[in-house]
Amino acid sequence: MPPERSSSGAPHAHRAVLAAIAIGGMLGASARHGLELAWPAASGQLPWATLATNLAGCALIGLLMVHVETGAPHPLLRPFLGVGVLGGFTTFSTYAVQTTRLVDAAGPALALAYLFGTVLGALAAVVLGTVLGRALLSVRR
Repeated sequence: MPPERSSSGAPHAHRAVLAAIAIGGMLGASARHGLELAWPAASGQLPWATLATNLAGCALIGLLMVHVETGAPHPLLRPFLGVGVLGGFTTFSTYAVQTTRLVDAAGPALALAYLFGTVLGALAAVVLGTVLGRALLSVRR
């Protein structure tokens, strides 16, 4: 049976994309882990490192999407940076676990503030990244 071909006709294109995502994911998750180690949260306190990670990652995703939409980037840029690095850097699974722990340690008020504040902040960060990316693009033109 012949190897499956990608839309470009190259049988190895999928391997390159998966490798880019894997390498980027390792880099992003390592950066997030380092930030968590450098800025730990005590029980019952807001996990500032996770919040900062998610907000920064979302802003960078907004910037990246403007670049991807307006140019002809390398085909591995979005898988490497968007899915890999920024997907590994942002951590909404840890955010969910930390929200549950906040309910137990600090009560529902702080947990709900963290729960909704993170989502609203993440959406605002993507918009901010997108607006900033478009502004930078218009200055360059």
